[in-house]
Amino acid sequence: MSRSNELTKTAGAFDIRNVIGVLLGIFGIILTIAGIIGLSPDEAERTGGIDANLWTGIGLVVAALVFLVWARLRPIRIVDDAAASGSVGSSGSGSGSGSGAEAD
Repeated sequence: MSRSNELTKTAGAFDIRNVIGVLLGIFGIILTIAGIIGLSPDEAERTGGIDANLWTGIGLVVAALVFLVWARLRPIRIVDDAAASGSVGSSGSGSGSGSGAEAD
């Protein structure tokens, strides 16, 4: 494993794309279920015979999947400060800022 991979970690659940994907998925599932169960003749008349809840729910589920796949394929990398400072201090080849042996 390369040194740059050792010093980074992914955002994981805190990635905003995961939050957006989950929320869109929840709303999409609710609307899809509402569209399957409850299309009344009055609603069909108002929407021109199209089940708006069903199609909007399907669209939201597809958008949620896009966000979740995007977050999975291209995760956000965050520099791990604890690992970065620990590896620099333990190597002995740092700038010497922590040793107190600098000459004036």
